[in-house]
Amino acid sequence: MFDTPALAILIWSVLGYLVGSVPFGIVITRTLGLGDLRKVGSGNIGATNVLRTGHKGAAAATLLLDGAKGAAAVLLARWLGPEGAAQWAGLAAFVGHCYPAWLRFKGGKGVATYLGVVLALAWPVGLLCCATWAFAVAVTRISSVGALTAAASTIIWMFFMGRFDLMVIGTLLTAVIYLRHKDNLARLRAGTEPRIGRTPPPPPEA
Repeated sequence: MFDTPALAILIWSVLGYLVGSVPFGIVITRTLGLGDLRKVGSGNIGATNVLRTGHKGAAAATLLLDGAKGAAAVLLARWLGPEGAAQWAGLAAFVGHCYPAWLRFKGGKGVATYLGVVLALAWPVGLLCCATWAFAVAVTRISSVGALTAAASTIIWMFFMGRFDLMVIGTLLTAVIYLRHKDNLARLRAGTEPRIGRTPPPPPEA
C-alpha cells in the first residue's frame, strides 16, 4: 500500500473518492418520487434510511449500489493502476461515501461500501465479514451490533487468511465505521438501541 507511487496515490484516491461519493440513496429516492431522503427518518443517505420510506426495492437497490461503488473503485484501480492503487482507491471510495463534499460531508455510515471494498480486495475475507454481520444480528437482533462486530472482525479474518498486506486498510476502515456509529454506540451503552422485530433484518446502515 505504501509502496505505491505518490502520483498514483493521488490519482486513484481522487477517482475513488468521486466514485464513492455518488449518493445513490438520494438519487434513487428522488427518481422514484419518494422525497428528500435527508428529511426522512435519521436523515442518513444509506439503505436503512431508504427502507424507512417504505420502498423495499429502493432500499435493496441502494444497498447493492453502495456496495458496488466500493468494489468498482478497487477493481478499476487493480486493473488499470500500479500495485497498491486498489487499496487507496477503495479507502477513498469508502471515505467518499461517508463524507461526500457535495452533501457538506454528511454521508452514510459506510457499512455497505465497506463490505464492497473488502469483498473486492479479498473476497474470502469479505464473505467472512458478511457472515459475521449476519450471525451478530441473528444473536442480538440489533443491526448496529452486526455492523460493528463485522467491522471489528475485519483484522481478525485478514490475519487468519494470511492477508497481512491488507491489515492497515482494514484497521482504517474499522476505525471509520466505529466513528460513524458513535451515536449507536451511545445508545448501546444506554440500552436504548432499537432491536429488530420478528421480520427479516434490515440491510446494514450504509
